[in-house]
Amino acid sequence: MIEWEETSSGLRVFDRTKTEVCIEARDWDTASGGYDVDRPLDETVSGYVSELKLPAALVKVVSLDSGGEYKHGGDADPLDLSHGEYLFNINLNVKTYLRFSGAATVSKTDDYNELHVSFPDPTLVTFGFRSHHEEPVDTVTVPPTPDGLATAVTYLSSSHKVAGPDRSYPTLRGHPPRVELGGETEIPDPVRAERFDAGIEFAVPDDFEYAFVAAPLAYYLQAEMTVEDRRSPVLRAPEADVEYRFTPLPGFQHEVADLLRRVFFLDCLVRNAGEYSWDLAELSLLDAVEIDAEATYESTPAEQLATYLDAPYERIDDELPEWHLAMHVEPRADNVTSLPYLLNNLSLVYLPESTDLEKDELLNKSIDDFYRAGDPDARRPEATTSKAAAGMTRKGPGPVKSVDRRDPVLHEGRVNGWLADGVPIDVFKAVPEAYENRFKYLNRGDDDIDVTVILNDDEMADEHETVAEIYDERAEELPIDVTVHESLSKAELADVFESSHDFVHYIGHCEEDGLRCRNGNLSVATIEESNVQTFFLNACGSYYEGRDLVEKGSVAGAVTFTKVLNKQAAKVGVAFSRLLMHGYDIAHAIQLARRRIMMGKDYAVVGDGTHQLTQCDNRFPIIATLEESGDLYEVEYTALSIPNIGSIYEVYVKGEEQPQIQGSKTTFTLNQEELLSFLRRAKAPFVYDGDLIWSEELSDRIRSS
Repeated sequence: MIEWEETSSGLRVFDRTKTEVCIEARDWDTASGGYDVDRPLDETVSGYVSELKLPAALVKVVSLDSGGEYKHGGDADPLDLSHGEYLFNINLNVKTYLRFSGAATVSKTDDYNELHVSFPDPTLVTFGFRSHHEEPVDTVTVPPTPDGLATAVTYLSSSHKVAGPDRSYPTLRGHPPRVELGGETEIPDPVRAERFDAGIEFAVPDDFEYAFVAAPLAYYLQAEMTVEDRRSPVLRAPEADVEYRFTPLPGFQHEVADLLRRVFFLDCLVRNAGEYSWDLAELSLLDAVEIDAEATYESTPAEQLATYLDAPYERIDDELPEWHLAMHVEPRADNVTSLPYLLNNLSLVYLPESTDLEKDELLNKSIDDFYRAGDPDARRPEATTSKAAAGMTRKGPGPVKSVDRRDPVLHEGRVNGWLADGVPIDVFKAVPEAYENRFKYLNRGDDDIDVTVILNDDEMADEHETVAEIYDERAEELPIDVTVHESLSKAELADVFESSHDFVHYIGHCEEDGLRCRNGNLSVATIEESNVQTFFLNACGSYYEGRDLVEKGSVAGAVTFTKVLNKQAAKVGVAFSRLLMHGYDIAHAIQLARRRIMMGKDYAVVGDGTHQLTQCDNRFPIIATLEESGDLYEVEYTALSIPNIGSIYEVYVKGEEQPQIQGSKTTFTLNQEELLSFLRRAKAPFVYDGDLIWSEELSDRIRSS
């Protein structure tokens, strides 16, 4: 659902996830009628305008008179359009289309921060908007059996808005229906009607292990999934003479991952022969695998599968992105209801496997991951206020609940989740309730992002001061409302958790009987319901309290496994806060933030680690590395967004770059002047000299070096 409002400078467009786009529109005058925009849309807005200013973005312009296409990306040279009928396809946080009749000039500012569309006279324009976020509409009911799971997966692909290579665009897949377990199969009529018969069948043994592992590939291929009395799975496409046999488990799970990756990324390349085309940097890879994009795009899904299976994919395998997400799922009936949310993110599914983790081994793994080249105990910034709040105590933390951490066996996947027994390191611990909890936060009326900071230990005041500044700074760019509390009682802290908040950052201590307050400890298990969307319990041994928050209504949060030093907790807390406020999902935020300390594996995420609280200035969160090479600088740049696999992005550097598939790495070499120009607009963290440092701070360091 999209909403919009007029502002003093133009338009503000936003969806229920609080993702927004602000458009400056000079001389805007809303019109009651406009143009038809022939695209899937949630909302249209028409009006007269003489100039538009939007966030910098990739733009494709289609002439509706001639069918000709113009693309305006990283270059700053203006694009002059003669009088005619035009449709703009603009990649922003909210998918945006612009249609008008007339002449126009399209340009970007020299710093690439804004996109300008200027008209010689006030011109009638129509905007079309579509949210990137959807909620499931229908519910599929199946028996709690492998056959029931297979039936559910068969119909979950009804959420795909298209068949063939265009399904690789995230906005053309949609959210799969919910799944409930029952005595009989019930498929709603709209779901039956919307499912596309791709002519592909996926038969697996009558076993939950095989059915779970096969689900992502069957879902993406829009295959009919069935169980048979057989030893190993088979993928069939009769019209294209395809009968692709897999090996039994455990090899099957790796073969599924490899084939899904092959089909998906070849789809991303072949789709550019269709209507939604972009001149991708990776398009040359099609020549290496001898695929005719136009012929493949026009063929049936079954024929496309045959083409992909015959292609020498190993020639380009190393050139394409690492898969974004893998879930390790216990293959049992009650986890079937979580499948729609895993498939919505195109997650791989692996069988969970872990081993005991000894203390010495944990220490060694933490040290191996600690990449800081400098002093890990570098001094924190001095707090502006060290005054202790009234009523706060200075006693040290008491005993904390022990968490038996395990060492998981991980495979393909940049981020890993764990929907199974045990508490492994290096993964987010998924809680089934989290997936449905997220939808209750879409229906809140308040547009502002409510952030609450709680300081219940004056010895951690440094973190409190710094994170409060981060939230206040971000509030200058996004509608964020920040509230700070100190020395809360048990009743007051319970009231915070039971009240409506988007993010709660608790700074203090956690002991065996709960989170420390001025008059004792609060156990989250005693509250009625959590209405806190996300949280960070930056306190010793807060894992169980965080898990309880998710089970009682939250979506996700960061926690600790054991006792942590105040100084180290502050480093993680400050880094996590900034990443979260700039649009990083919670799993990536803690993954990056905990690298700032030696014992980073003491921190983890519970709930749905893929959840994002805010939008990103660059549309996609990124991570970049910077290395000096003489008088030049080598930059490696990667987009990280889990929900947007299949999207494209471009780094605006010299005007020479091509769009790339989300997740691909791009590298470039800059002199100091070019680097400083790039850093001024990057608004992103960089790994430099072993440290995680934000672009504006890095710019100061480079300038002074």
